[in-house]
Amino acid sequence: MRPPADAPLDALAALFAGEGSAEYLGEDVTQAGHMLQAGALAEAAGAPGALVAAALLHDVGHFQGAVTGRDLMEGHQDNRHSHTGADWLGQWFGPEVTEPVRLHVAAKRYLCTVEPGYFALLSEASVHTLRMQGGPMTAPQARAFEALPGAADAVAVRRWDDLAKDPRRATPDFDHFRPVLAALLLAP
Repeated sequence: MRPPADAPLDALAALFAGEGSAEYLGEDVTQAGHMLQAGALAEAAGAPGALVAAALLHDVGHFQGAVTGRDLMEGHQDNRHSHTGADWLGQWFGPEVTEPVRLHVAAKRYLCTVEPGYFALLSEASVHTLRMQGGPMTAPQARAFEALPGAADAVAVRRWDDLAKDPRRATPDFDHFRPVLAALLLAP
């Protein structure tokens, strides 16, 4: 028997309501609040649906795999949440959603290299994770990043990610984004 078409959305909604309601790695918002804010910022910017979805879902990898986001903050090792999240989302969404998710950590490293003053804008928690994630890119790494499909979209997601940490920002709930996500689901 084939699962219902909205089963992926129900799984994501459960993640936002469950694990997502926990602290967001040293920030003043919950993990779900952070991701919802990022999605709302993308939507307010007039981003296409795939980019709104990528912004909304960019940190789901913190909930997948053997190394959690908490392990990352405690300095044990990089949990590679960008890759884990993109791979997990790939069961439901195409590369227009998954690749900006996969590259959003690399985009932070990239922006630290190519944009004077970007590093100074990072939150304390983001500076900490940057160290765990390899620090700023070298110039050759930055050039290689620029050539990747989805790099520009990942930079956009990164910028919304950086802004999505305001505990006072009014943010829509997950159900607000269901129609956008539903339109992007891969055919079963």
